[in-house]
Amino acid sequence: MGSTAREEMSRFWEKNIGSNRPLSPHVTIYKWSLPMAMSITHRGTGVALSLGVSLFGLAALLLPETFPHYLAQVRALSLGPALLCSAKFLLAFPLSYHTWNGIRHLV
Repeated sequence: MGSTAREEMSRFWEKNIGSNRPLSPHVTIYKWSLPMAMSITHRGTGVALSLGVSLFGLAALLLPETFPHYLAQVRALSLGPALLCSAKFLLAFPLSYHTWNGIRHLV
């Protein structure tokens, strides 16, 4: 007769604990390399882009005014050039990095 899933799992863990095997390699044991960092950054920028586009689309659907109205409100804040350049960089970096890294990967 077959055993239950609970019995199978119990046998599996008893065998692993008895043999002193490591459960799983942890990220801290790996030596960081440039491709590893680029891959993680590519995934992060992809998530940031998808969240940004989704939030922008939701805002366009749900907010009562048009885009030029909100743009005028941002301009009325009179933010300094350093803050504006930083904000522009934070908007442009994920798109440019993700695009160029994707092209690099395809090549």
